[in-house]
Amino acid sequence: MTDDDQKQRMAQLEDKLAAARKAQEPKPRADEHYSMANMAWRMVIELVAGLGIGFGIGYGLDSLFGTLPIFMVLFIMLGLAAGVKTMLRSAQEIQEKTMADEAEKNAKDRGAPPATGEAD
Repeated sequence: MTDDDQKQRMAQLEDKLAAARKAQEPKPRADEHYSMANMAWRMVIELVAGLGIGFGIGYGLDSLFGTLPIFMVLFIMLGLAAGVKTMLRSAQEIQEKTMADEAEKNAKDRGAPPATGEAD
């Protein structure tokens, strides 16, 4: 056998091995990706957690100092603000992921390499 023959047979063997590996690859699980309902529940839980933590801290301080529920009201408002801020951050994260997926899909459709997000 010549060198070219061996290289050609080796390339064919590598192609067959790659095809077999691809056929053996496990399918991606559908439940690995978060649905929009899961993301909505995540945001609700973040808001309620902020309110709950604010209530707990405020009630604890009111009990400790024996004051009117001034600390409870104050910390509930702070907890609400923190919860809303966390919700907005989650929404922005979801939007960025969705836009990146869409850009990647558009790049594949056009046959161009996907954008990396880095400036040249």
